[in-house]
Amino acid sequence: MKRWLQVVFSLVLAFSAAAAHAAPAAVVDAVQMPAWVERAGKQMPAAPGMELIATDTVRTGAGARLYIKLAEGSIVRLGENAKLQLLELVPERGGLFKGALDVLSGAFRFTTEALAKPRPRDFKLRVSTVTIGIRGTDIWGRSVAQNEIVCLIEGKIEVGAADEKPVQMDQPRQFYRREKGKTQPVDFITSERLTEWAKETDIAPGNGAARRGGKWKVTLGHADSKTAASALLDQLHAAGYAAESKAQGKGFVVRIAQLPSKAEAEALAAKLRGQRGVTDPKVSN
Repeated sequence: MKRWLQVVFSLVLAFSAAAAHAAPAAVVDAVQMPAWVERAGKQMPAAPGMELIATDTVRTGAGARLYIKLAEGSIVRLGENAKLQLLELVPERGGLFKGALDVLSGAFRFTTEALAKPRPRDFKLRVSTVTIGIRGTDIWGRSVAQNEIVCLIEGKIEVGAADEKPVQMDQPRQFYRREKGKTQPVDFITSERLTEWAKETDIAPGNGAARRGGKWKVTLGHADSKTAASALLDQLHAAGYAAESKAQGKGFVVRIAQLPSKAEAEALAAKLRGQRGVTDPKVSN
């Protein structure tokens, strides 16, 4: 009996290790549309659960937010009109996760969950001309019109441009800024200012954001043919909305799924009513 339990336990461990290794290096965790993923010259709407790979570019539109979950336990949050390129994503091998991201424009936040902080990682984050070395921390930053800001919320980072000696920051609310190619002295911001900055990357309740595991959906239209359904889909996809088409009866239904609550589904329905070929959206679960 004891031998049998040992065999079962070994199989469970092996299966768990294999499942962890098979987990995607990065996945879209939540999205307040419109948002897109550009891959190999093609553009598609970002949707919760979408796996991301190195060389992907993620882009958000006006009023949008997007969360990316990394396999090593960190979350990358993007604000509106942001653009992020995934330069390198290597899942854990030998206990080390390697990654490199480039924030081309817009606001972002990089947060490592408490349980993931002890894990070894080799992670680099670039914000336009500024490079950040990350060691299990929480940071916020923004790149707009040759002005870069990096603010430390928790932990320790090393930050600097290519032509300067990196600056080490290890105190909460320290921030580094570079204006039109010139680095300014490291300073501190107030907690109130940090709270305002954080709103630029947070998904606030009631804005129609979709999340992995959401059970509610918004039906955007019905079509008698696959061609008609595809025409509506094309409009929504081009606009950055992750709609899908399903056969229903003798026709097709076009909808957006994975809304976490009725309130979020209703907010998205209100946002799209009268837009992008949508006339009378319906909410259901």
